[in-house]
Amino acid sequence: MKILAMVILGFSILFGAVDINTADKEELMSLKGLGDKKAAAVIEYRAKNCFESVEGITKVKGIGKKFIEKNRDNLTASECKTK
Repeated sequence: MKILAMVILGFSILFGAVDINTADKEELMSLKGLGDKKAAAVIEYRAKNCFESVEGITKVKGIGKKFIEKNRDNLTASECKTK
């Protein structure tokens, strides 16, 4: 099961950007500079808020403009859905 998840993750990284509004922890951790704790913080923030743009991820503590610069080509933010 882990192997399948890694294969899917690899394809999503190669062929598509990571959607910060829907990505799971492993997908988020595939981004440069985003480890376990920061990925969890993104998911926790996202549970209460929606990222209206890629730049919105800087609202998560510990994630700044340099992170976006390193990962801009691999980031996307899908449309926010109202709860």
